Amino acid sequence: MKPQGSNRVYTRETDESGRTVIRVEGTNRDENRAFIYMARHFHALGLPVPEVYQVSEDEMTYTQEDLGDTLLFDAIRHGRETGCFLPEERTLLERAIRALAHIQVEGAQNFNWNYCFPVPAFDERSVRWDLNYFKYCFLKGTKIEFSEPKLEDDFDRLVANLTAQRSNSETVLQRSGLTAQRSFMYRDCQSRNIMIKDGQPYFIDFQGGRRGPTQYDVASLLWQAKANIPASLREELIDAYLDELEKLQITNDEFKIDKAAWRADLPHFVLFRTLQVLGAYGYRGYFERKPHFLESIPNALRNLREVLAEIKDYPYLRELADSLVNQSVLCQRSGLYSVSPKDGLTAQAVVQRSGLSVTIYSFSFKRGIPEDKSGNGGGYVFDCRSTHNPGKYDEYKSLTGLDQPVIDFLEQDGEILSFLESVYALVDHHVERFIERGFEHLQVAFGCTGGQHRSVYCAEHLAKHLKEKYPVRIHLIHRERGIETIMD
Repeated sequence: MKPQGSNRVYTRETDESGRTVIRVEGTNRDENRAFIYMARHFHALGLPVPEVYQVSEDEMTYTQEDLGDTLLFDAIRHGRETGCFLPEERTLLERAIRALAHIQVEGAQNFNWNYCFPVPAFDERSVRWDLNYFKYCFLKGTKIEFSEPKLEDDFDRLVANLTAQRSNSETVLQRSGLTAQRSFMYRDCQSRNIMIKDGQPYFIDFQGGRRGPTQYDVASLLWQAKANIPASLREELIDAYLDELEKLQITNDEFKIDKAAWRADLPHFVLFRTLQVLGAYGYRGYFERKPHFLESIPNALRNLREVLAEIKDYPYLRELADSLVNQSVLCQRSGLYSVSPKDGLTAQAVVQRSGLSVTIYSFSFKRGIPEDKSGNGGGYVFDCRSTHNPGKYDEYKSLTGLDQPVIDFLEQDGEILSFLESVYALVDHHVERFIERGFEHLQVAFGCTGGQHRSVYCAEHLAKHLKEKYPVRIHLIHRERGIETIMD
């Protein structure tokens, strides 16, 4: 299966009983043990997580329940790309954030924190780790001049606002509104780590979880850089989340929620989480050379500036955020990598040459091939008519390649998937060379009989493929449908 941010290898297989399972090969035994314990603990409580079936003797490989292929990230695609979330997308987000409250509160009951990896609790030391992650993996990589003493002064204030020393060496949240020891902190709760199955959310990749404050996870989900959730919707979802916490405290005498205190501290956690993910984007993008992490940096920086406008405790961070957002050549100055024929396209080259715009058409051959209005000419025209046509069947005639029944028909038939594999190989090479050479435009067009089913499906999927893989601007045009979308 397609890898994401981690080094784990996921494979979909069929086991002895004939069911499909996900086989996971991990690289760290302790991390695997954390996930296996947590998944089994949560599943026994009836919480929405995958069931773990089998574990190898060395605990380096295990199989888990197959939850399908639909990520919440993909299910809210319309809202992410337009900023206008459909009712069904809002419903999914509300279900997810209400379910999160149950993971955090009910999941903490009788939980053995010793299984947590790498540490059992959110504490001052772990906060410092993440702040240094931002400083060394992101900020220093940009080559922007900054005052380290002033930055550390703001870091000290942030640590003080997030944590407080209590008896012995225990560090807990000072003003959480919900006792930190009594809640599970997911740590990486974002829409790519939530699966949708039968309209319900299921949580995955929680192996980094630990005892800690609930605001961190809410910040992770609602301020995810590429989720593009507007402030008004965030407020609605926070209200739903706090409503769920209030319901949970009625049935659990071990904790109380102070909504005013919880809200007062939320911006500090939004700031902290944003700094942490910028460190991750820098590391995955600059050092591991994964371009799609670099694409998230501009949105994360906007989140950073917005939250720093709300809180006045961190004047130097606010000054830095303004500089970073306003500097359009943010990553161009890093100097970490260069382009060479041997190494091919590197992370910095992708960022430096991100002025490429790709226009993708779906069209009907009856009306002719779309004109290239850029004046460059060239590009690709792919004929989809070699694949099985759903338009031949009455039940699909009124639908398009945007509709799920047509998508299911095409993918179950399978011809279109093989066709697109070849398309991806050709177009990827073209995009990489165009980025490397500083070209500004590429056009790709998919034609079929009516410009309604197969060509629409292919154009949509190529747009998604390129946007996830490269920092390019997509202009998606379904000519016969009269639909245009800009994906910046």
